[in-house]
Amino acid sequence: MLVKTTAVRSSRGKIFLRNRLSEIRTEYDRWHAANLQLVGSTSKITDQDDEILAERVKFLSMYKDFLDQQHYAEKFDSSSNLHSSVLEEFLYYLFKDLVRDFGENALIGKSHTFKDIFFIPPRYSEMLRRPYARIEKKDHDFVIGATIQASLEAAPPPEQDENSGEILTILKEEPGTYSEVTVTGNTETHIFDIPVVAIECKTYLDKTMLEGSSRAAEDLKAKNPNSLYLVVMEWIKLTNDVNLRKYKVDQIYVLRQQKNTGREFRYEETYIKNPINPTVVHHLFSADG
Repeated sequence: MLVKTTAVRSSRGKIFLRNRLSEIRTEYDRWHAANLQLVGSTSKITDQDDEILAERVKFLSMYKDFLDQQHYAEKFDSSSNLHSSVLEEFLYYLFKDLVRDFGENALIGKSHTFKDIFFIPPRYSEMLRRPYARIEKKDHDFVIGATIQASLEAAPPPEQDENSGEILTILKEEPGTYSEVTVTGNTETHIFDIPVVAIECKTYLDKTMLEGSSRAAEDLKAKNPNSLYLVVMEWIKLTNDVNLRKYKVDQIYVLRQQKNTGREFRYEETYIKNPINPTVVHHLFSADG
């Protein structure tokens, strides 16, 4: 009897979850379509830019308010990545038309980007044939950047001209766990992404998360010194004792301009949830643009 009861509950739970996912999908499709129909902002400044941005924020707020209802939030907590993935997609809608102006090679969206390059030939004699390079990758929630294709091959040492002066080492920057490599003869071809702007998306940010973000920013800037590393979140969970200047993150954007509270408190009648602030989004867009 106990087994049968458990099976019935499990079946009901699956049906309930399936219905919730269907409801979310319907609302998501509406949000997705509205953002695709809205064009802008672009690299050309117009009088409609503020209105377009406000519309995108309104669409986001409506979709997030739907997802933040208690019966959805209890099934999809922060570990499900549902809410952070909404921010990732919002950033795509926010910047897609601006980035498109830079040409068809512009990279935008979630990416496995360059992190490090190293060489692991099985033996010295093999390294004289080809480099055996490995490019390590790093996941980023959202990037604006470029995809690079690089060919590496072993070569004879350069001959030194007596009058050439000091020989400078030429550093090849190969950005990305590892990239796929195509080997043709003794030549390796690697394809990887280089972020110019990397944005980390969080539901909230605490000190431990900030320390992780700072390390990621430091790694990125070691390979691409001119890059920007930003963190976007709905709520902040940092005290005033945290010295933000010591971290390598370029900027932190708190969309709701509000301290984080436990999820259970957000459903109390006395709780007031700040709306997503269009001014914060405007500053974010200006930082990248």
